[in-house]
Amino acid sequence: MAENLAPEKRHSFVHNGQKVFEWDQTLEEVNMYIELPKGVPTKLFHCSIQASHVEVGIRGNPPYLNHDLTHPVKTDSSFWTIEDGEMHITLQKREKGKTWSSPIQGQGILDPYAADQEQKRLMLQRFQEEAQFSGTCPDPRTFMGGIRSE
Repeated sequence: MAENLAPEKRHSFVHNGQKVFEWDQTLEEVNMYIELPKGVPTKLFHCSIQASHVEVGIRGNPPYLNHDLTHPVKTDSSFWTIEDGEMHITLQKREKGKTWSSPIQGQGILDPYAADQEQKRLMLQRFQEEAQFSGTCPDPRTFMGGIRSE
């Protein structure tokens, strides 16, 4: 069942007709994917992840990305890898379950429909996770802040 709650597809941030990065998220993390230029040795790429900032580039050149993050992350459990010509940056959310509209402030923000779909998917994932953990269905009056009737 959890496989059905994984991101169905990556979101793309395109600027001036060029894909800058792709990304997806789970309850606990945001993943960024950057296609790397061919012919550059992987040891020359670098990534710096700070609590509210990320920088990506090739050593000796201006950074490719140098932006503030939408929300803070846990730096001790965030990391990056390179595989098959792609940099994968895993940002561990400081607030588990918080829906991000984009990894980077003001860049590639989801449209309202896509943001709503992400929110629903993450809420369902959290609901199922809590039901599985306790063995009972979570109480809707208290689950994720509860239901308010005014």
